[in-house]
Amino acid sequence: MRRTVLIALIAGMIVAGCNQGAQPRPQSEQARPHPPSYQQVETEHPKISASPTITTVGFLEPVDPKEAGDVVEDVGKYLSYVAFFSYRVKPNGSLIPLKDEHPLQVTKKQGAVPMLVITNFAGGNFQPDIAHRIFTDRSAQRRLIQSVIRVMKEKGYRALNVDFEHIREEDRDLYNRFLKTFLPRMKREGFVVSTALAPKSSDRQGGAWHGAHDYAVHGKLADFVILMTYEWGWTGGPPMAVAPIPQVRDVLNYAVRKIPRKKIVMGAPLYGYDWTLPYRKEGPPAKRLSPKEAAGLAKMKGARVLYSNRDQAPYYYYRDDQGKEHVVWYENEESMQAKFNLVKEYGLRGISYWVLGEEFPQNWRLLQENFHVRRP
Repeated sequence: MRRTVLIALIAGMIVAGCNQGAQPRPQSEQARPHPPSYQQVETEHPKISASPTITTVGFLEPVDPKEAGDVVEDVGKYLSYVAFFSYRVKPNGSLIPLKDEHPLQVTKKQGAVPMLVITNFAGGNFQPDIAHRIFTDRSAQRRLIQSVIRVMKEKGYRALNVDFEHIREEDRDLYNRFLKTFLPRMKREGFVVSTALAPKSSDRQGGAWHGAHDYAVHGKLADFVILMTYEWGWTGGPPMAVAPIPQVRDVLNYAVRKIPRKKIVMGAPLYGYDWTLPYRKEGPPAKRLSPKEAAGLAKMKGARVLYSNRDQAPYYYYRDDQGKEHVVWYENEESMQAKFNLVKEYGLRGISYWVLGEEFPQNWRLLQENFHVRRP
């Protein structure tokens, strides 16, 4: 969801693409010795004490229905919505379904609202041609409306998220007109409607990732929007924090000028990346790993965990069995607390997680300590 997030399955992992340019390493990283020991560095960013009631969204990829059900069984009680990613839209407006029956049952049992996510995803990437066809072909658009309503009613989805990405910049007005037809129609059926937005920080940001996403129009039409504020550090880009706080803050500063604060759900990652050094653009992609895996790897390798007070994210270096150096940027309690503090500071509707199934048990405890979760 970034650039808008680009999410593509490559070698069994998702590649998302909202990297907005490489950031220099923190000053403390320049000319450092290879860290010899494991150490957790304390941060200077304590918890803001207020405990507001917020909306939480967790995106779920039910590739294996049994595993997806187990994930929801574990964390569904902390979520307002479980967002099923995704029903893929065909050029003619029909939908490619998910094997979602079992995780849907678990979601309802856990008291969370199931959210259907529709995308223009095909062939390992978001496809601008599919979006353009839906925007311009009336019969395809009518079929999409009918298909979405039918699936949601048959399966018991009560909320919808429109995640169209990598849209041609010149299709911005077409996308807006589509939403002006599509979202009110879904609302009339009684569904909660939301959209996913690329992490823009100004009106001037254009191109395939940002240009077609009109914050003001989405904020007016949707019940809420999900900002994809992550993937600055991504599998195909240079090493850096996945969701550095200065960049996230820039997006929020822009978003609150265009969208009511109580309609903004801020995205947060439940993962990090492991890069082989030195980074080369055409080199091996970074490996995605969960916060639990990252912390375990640091301990196993005897790596000293550092913390960037600029990005408010942990990172460390280690050498693999072949002697190659690596750097890992990930999330921990301190970095997630910094994100929770932003939700409170800006008075946002809530927080959205990409993606469920990445182990980070401390997050859910911390969520309970900071917020009351809005439940249906």
